[in-house]
Amino acid sequence: MQHKYLAILLSLFLVSCQFFETEKISSETFYKEELEAINWEDVDQYPAFSLCEEFTEKQEQKHCFETTISRIIYQTIGSKNIVTGQDIDSKVLLAFNISNTGEISNLNIEMDTVIEKEIPLLRQWLVECIDSLPKAAPAYKRGIPVNTKFTLPLVIKSETSIN
Repeated sequence: MQHKYLAILLSLFLVSCQFFETEKISSETFYKEELEAINWEDVDQYPAFSLCEEFTEKQEQKHCFETTISRIIYQTIGSKNIVTGQDIDSKVLLAFNISNTGEISNLNIEMDTVIEKEIPLLRQWLVECIDSLPKAAPAYKRGIPVNTKFTLPLVIKSETSIN
């Protein structure tokens, strides 16, 4: 009788082994699944200037990067003696790329015609500001430096003074 139970128990062990088999995934399938799982619209680490490298959180990195660019631009433009014939309250959009080596390129500046008319040198000043930015460390995705695109809005305000 004991042999009967032992035989039943042994057969259960042999049959149950098939339930413990793991499905083998080819490296090609694994690679495709990983590529689909990656969010290509986001980076793990934003580009950084040397003064922003202390930040470890992504949003802090992004904020520091954008704030540094904005601050340099506003300081440069603020140092110019700009006189306008009418009040201005508008946005200028700066679109640019940061390469996987940290180089800034493909600057595209969008501004309305009022700003172009009232501050004709603004486009030139913006290009000079971007060209004079300190070298940035590139953005990273899974430990690999990657190209990134940024669009930075700048608010331009002026008031005409009555003398």
